[in-house]
Amino acid sequence: MAAAEPDTPQDKPKGPYLRWLMILAIHVAAIILWEIAVRATKLPAFILPAPSSIFATLQKTNYAWANNTWVTAQEIYGGYLLSVVAGVALALMFTWSRLLTLLVFPLFITLNMIPKVALGPLIIVWFSYGIGTNILITLSLCFFPILLTTVRGLKEVEPDLLDLVKSLKGSPWQTFIYIQLPGSLPYLFSGMKVAAILAVAGAVVGEFISSDKGLGYLMIQVQAALDTPAMFMAVILITLLGIALYLLVLLLEHLLVRKDARISS
Repeated sequence: MAAAEPDTPQDKPKGPYLRWLMILAIHVAAIILWEIAVRATKLPAFILPAPSSIFATLQKTNYAWANNTWVTAQEIYGGYLLSVVAGVALALMFTWSRLLTLLVFPLFITLNMIPKVALGPLIIVWFSYGIGTNILITLSLCFFPILLTTVRGLKEVEPDLLDLVKSLKGSPWQTFIYIQLPGSLPYLFSGMKVAAILAVAGAVVGEFISSDKGLGYLMIQVQAALDTPAMFMAVILITLLGIALYLLVLLLEHLLVRKDARISS
């Protein structure tokens, strides 16, 4: 009996591609069913609009969809990027300095207990309102998950590896680059995935509280006119921005972290 032929490299990608096609097909089917249900029940558009009515609002130039989407994207991605840089930098400082960890790290734990949404009005009082302020609100929500998971990842390095680097007279920077960073990447990306979800909430909360542009601001404006299709369209665009950020994080994790080392979140 002939032995089974091993899978060729061309066969391996079929699984992931098929999974993504199924996910896309499920979403398309849900939209079609939504359209059929609304038309069959003849629900008023201000209660539940059909997808065709929602996408038709993109033709309304007075809503400035492109400009408002760009503003919200800056707040989401800007705040998220700052949180990654600040979170990783502070995590590295806490790992290198035991005294700093003892004195400052408990304070960050306490600050993490504060409801970040409640800080929104205070941030606006301190820094006025605008894109920069909404980026700070986004930063305040995304920062702590990245900081805490990265600190944990940096500390969970095998002591034998650290002793080996010290015996070879490696510098703290070499220890970080070759030992701590690779070992902490699964934890870092776990925090980054959580922060990607919070980044969308941070930007929208900032626009709800006080803003004169952005998709969150637009939702408040169209709410007064009971333009429910436009409200749905704004929600869809915000969701797409969040999905794009989350997929970017997944792509980076796929490229930088081994599959068996990834932490699901």
